Amino acid sequence: MDDYYPAPTTGFVTCDQEGRILALGRGVFELSGWSEQDVIGEDVVSAFGLAGFDEARNPVKLALEWGVRRLGERLRLRTRGGQTKQVTADFFPAYDDDGGLLVALTPTPT
Repeated sequence: MDDYYPAPTTGFVTCDQEGRILALGRGVFELSGWSEQDVIGEDVVSAFGLAGFDEARNPVKLALEWGVRRLGERLRLRTRGGQTKQVTADFFPAYDDDGGLLVALTPTPT
């Protein structure tokens, strides 16, 4: 595995094997305005309004189905206030028996 060095502003989202949110790391609230209580159990794509991909190329589904990293995905995120922000998203599937997914969301400078 390659080393991964996230930006200081990167927020992490932990998901189960269905892409539902289990926990939020520091930085997600600052980026999105959503707290863990607001989105826990929700699908990560719909909870953050992630957009900018064809449904056939949904990075969450691809990472979970194929067990492959999806790095540098340029997406749009919808904040709690309804604003749209550009983000770079990295998707890391878990390789243990529990499955799951780690999503790293980094704001993209405009």
